[in-house]
Amino acid sequence: MSDAPPPRRRRKIPLSADRIAAEAMAMVDHDGYGALSFRALAKRLGCEAMSLYHYFPSKAHLTDAMVSICLAETPIPADDLPHRDRLRRFAFAYRDTVLRHPGFAQILVTHRLNHRDGLSFLERATALFDAPGLSIARQAHLFRVMSYYLTGAAIDEALGYARGPGAAEPVPGEDARRDFPRITAFGAHFGPDSHLPIFEAGLDLILDWIEAEMQAARDA
Repeated sequence: MSDAPPPRRRRKIPLSADRIAAEAMAMVDHDGYGALSFRALAKRLGCEAMSLYHYFPSKAHLTDAMVSICLAETPIPADDLPHRDRLRRFAFAYRDTVLRHPGFAQILVTHRLNHRDGLSFLERATALFDAPGLSIARQAHLFRVMSYYLTGAAIDEALGYARGPGAAEPVPGEDARRDFPRITAFGAHFGPDSHLPIFEAGLDLILDWIEAEMQAARDA
């Protein structure tokens, strides 16, 4: 007869809204948003799918919670920093969040952010464009232009032009180099190593313009 002690029962981690949302995000990061379902998520959590509905009545509610996770990972810089630094740090924070969750990127950048966490985030983000003499209309325009840039840049880096659908019969590489030399030459400069310097260059152009707008408003 063995004197070995009986195996210890593994303690079951209780469910919570935070745990479910965090596990859903991890699943999407690994497998993409299309793989997310309550049944698959419940399997990862070791529970019944119906248990999840107690916390999230629908996938849309769970998606809102995942958006909130991303927003919490995107800090709004303190207002004691110079204006340009605040905008620059915010831009990089947003980009970092999108790149950290590529499987969720398309959802994040197209979500209307009209739940409470989203509106709170937007209220603080739009305040980055407040400046003496600058009308609300002009602040809105500046915010919108920067949003266009951040959304486009982040989604392109996270999902990538190279990962998009291609032609049914793509032009062979040798033919492309011969018949389309210019775009072939451009392609050598579109790789991952170029993403950061291109992002910085574009961001600096936008920040130059925003600074000029704010200075003009102060001088008016």
